[in-house]
Amino acid sequence: MISVIATIELAEGQSEAFLAAFGKVVPSVLAESGCLEYGPMIDLETNIPSQPPVRENVVTVIEKWESLDALEAHLMAPHMLEYRRSVKNMVLGTTIQVLQPF
Repeated sequence: MISVIATIELAEGQSEAFLAAFGKVVPSVLAESGCLEYGPMIDLETNIPSQPPVRENVVTVIEKWESLDALEAHLMAPHMLEYRRSVKNMVLGTTIQVLQPF
């Protein structure tokens, strides 16, 4: 199993529209072979000292996949290619971390 943390930085004022578009693709991703978990998260303000300030224009996607092959197939799935085209003007940048258990 591998985990992915995708950090998506959005243009100012695009969070609501982006999350609506993202929500439409989630069922297709969850139906993909090898997908164990896939969902968007937003920062939660807390009093925990080690937590950085809330990022208003960032969505973090938490993913779990059975294998790297499953993740790579996901990235090229037709619904993902269409989704990325549909949100292209909302997204300033994306980074991912692909992790494995120790």
